[in-house]
Amino acid sequence: MKIGHHALANRLFVAPMAGVTDRPFRQLCKRLGAGYAVSEMVSSRPDLWGTDKTLRRTNHEGEPGPIAVQIAGTEPALMAQAAVYNIDRGAQIIDINMGCPAKKVCNKWAGSALMQDEALALSIVEAVVAACTPHDVPVTLKMRTGWSQSHKNAVVLAGAFESAGVQMLAVHGRTREQGYKGQAEYDTIAAVKAAVRIPVVANGDIDSPEAARDVLAFTAADAVMIGRAAQGRPWLFREIAHFLETGTHLAPPLVVEVRRWLLEHLQDHYRLYGDYLGVRTARKHIGWYLKSLPGGEGLRDVINQIEVCDLQVMALEAYFDELSQRMDRIPAVAGRVQMKEQGMELTG
Repeated sequence: MKIGHHALANRLFVAPMAGVTDRPFRQLCKRLGAGYAVSEMVSSRPDLWGTDKTLRRTNHEGEPGPIAVQIAGTEPALMAQAAVYNIDRGAQIIDINMGCPAKKVCNKWAGSALMQDEALALSIVEAVVAACTPHDVPVTLKMRTGWSQSHKNAVVLAGAFESAGVQMLAVHGRTREQGYKGQAEYDTIAAVKAAVRIPVVANGDIDSPEAARDVLAFTAADAVMIGRAAQGRPWLFREIAHFLETGTHLAPPLVVEVRRWLLEHLQDHYRLYGDYLGVRTARKHIGWYLKSLPGGEGLRDVINQIEVCDLQVMALEAYFDELSQRMDRIPAVAGRVQMKEQGMELTG
């Protein structure tokens, strides 16, 4: 699979998630089998570019390419300017956010709210493509199936975006109205794939090797994009890669492997955020790792009270050392049942 002139390792993508897919998380997912990862969204507002948050989001030190940065905004000129700003800071692919359902984004008519104004959405795409073309940087776009159940226009927009120069489309199988509720639907993703010639990526509720296989088969998509299912479970990518290649399941990771991955993740996280923010922003990642583990809920409560990085690490080392005496491998996690409306049932 390729995006422009960039060849990707495989067709398993990490979805951009604000507050989650920072550089340490992206790098870990790539180490554990993801072929591609997109950054957290960067605002197109120049007055925010100098903030600590934006500077962290545009930090790509040591990250293997291709470096993909997602930008968000509502004004074509500012979005074009943001694209060039990020290219100057190492972005090799620019992704346009038309998929975020968050109220604080949509209330400003950014993210998936742009799907309500097709003319503005197309103007933004045209401006960003024009800004990126001289730098030989491909433009991709992530969107939803539409704004609401009665306003699904992903297929129409996909054709317009392809004509404007977008080189890959990712489609989340929900409307903005749904947020993350209910189940994703894949009929619209299949229709988008049938309507365009550029690569299409399926996103939404892909949380197991079987789900990845069946969504790829049903939609004919070129790749799958995984978001929430990888939170605290970044090895899901290598499990899916193994299953798609061999048709067999990879054994769950060893407890000692997860211990090592988590502690390495934390050290990278602390370096990016510093001690004060690092220990606090790491709590959500630790909570996701511990969610399905014996005694994890109790330890999470303890972790949430710790305000020193070294003490956070010590608590986790002690927990995993004790856990490794009780079990060799992390318990397998079952996927959700999906796609019933299409007459298919997917279980992990």
